[in-house]
Amino acid sequence: MSSPDPQVRGARNPSTRSAARGPVVAVTGAASGVGDLLTRSLAASDEVKRVIAIDERRGEVAEAQWHILDVRDPAIAEKLRGADVVVHLAVDLDLETDPAARTAYNVRGTQTVLTAAAAAGVRRVVLCTSAMVYGALPDNDIPLSEDAELRATAEATGVGDMLEIERLGRRAPRAHPGLNVTVVRPAVLVGGTDTALTRYFESPRLLVVAGSRPTWQFCHVDDLVSALEYAALEKVDGELAVGCEGWLEQEEVEELSGIRRMELPSAVALGAAARLHRIGLTPSPAGDLAYTMHPWVVSVGRLHDAGWRPKWTNEEVLAALLAEAEGRHTVAGRRLGRKDATAAGAAGATVALLGTAALVRQMRKRRGL
Repeated sequence: MSSPDPQVRGARNPSTRSAARGPVVAVTGAASGVGDLLTRSLAASDEVKRVIAIDERRGEVAEAQWHILDVRDPAIAEKLRGADVVVHLAVDLDLETDPAARTAYNVRGTQTVLTAAAAAGVRRVVLCTSAMVYGALPDNDIPLSEDAELRATAEATGVGDMLEIERLGRRAPRAHPGLNVTVVRPAVLVGGTDTALTRYFESPRLLVVAGSRPTWQFCHVDDLVSALEYAALEKVDGELAVGCEGWLEQEEVEELSGIRRMELPSAVALGAAARLHRIGLTPSPAGDLAYTMHPWVVSVGRLHDAGWRPKWTNEEVLAALLAEAEGRHTVAGRRLGRKDATAAGAAGATVALLGTAALVRQMRKRRGL
């Protein structure tokens, strides 16, 4: 008797799901992060017939049927045969990844998954981007409609990739009639995540740009997973924003967090951020600051109309974020070690921003520029 295929070892016996009438759902990026959480949830759902899990390593959900490969590999089309829905979560948004390599992976991976899904007869692909694609602008409505124009630029971390992923998603149904694409756009994502926006709350002071009006809307990963499950089960479609009800003003965030602000003129903050990133001292480009300056709160009307509700409030997610940030120290978007953090102290952010000119001169001197 031949041994089972190592790529699908651990899959649940099909007979245990024979009574299920729901869709067969494939998840890319299924071994970690949001992909792992969604795979677990779908595997436990009586509304799902079978779960196909795809990643470059095998995850821990034994009930899923695993295929180990890179999502850029055209062979993925064969692995998707029999799937009704694909949730594409194999996207790299790591702050430390080389930007060019990150974009190449994200764009090529999405292109391949969309083309492979169409070739395999999949009827729906769910893409996950971010509400950041709407852009953070001083004249934004509060909240933004889900149909609002996408006015973001590629100046913030990963946003250019998300805009391109969405463009590919809009083109796919025209190139492949019969394929539907649903896009899920979470607000500031919290829960085991590391982004420029979550690092904002690891600073000794909350940087506030003079004259700006920050507003904060969070999305806990648990709520994102439940929204993705709604999309995978085809209970809702189109372009969907997901997040907590309402939003918090900057003053409320400061009161709840107990972290005081440090207010700087726009020219100083933006100029310093740009120079620090340019010389490689921080992973975050100056464009990330816009999302801490201007509103980009979104309506979650489509999910609400479908019966979905968030389990978390903004206040609860902020508390969870602060608990995760405890013991971490970030200045101007750069994580510090314990020794560096102690030396930086409460004035670290001020030193990092106002002392940028000296840092630039020092770095140039070292490089012989």
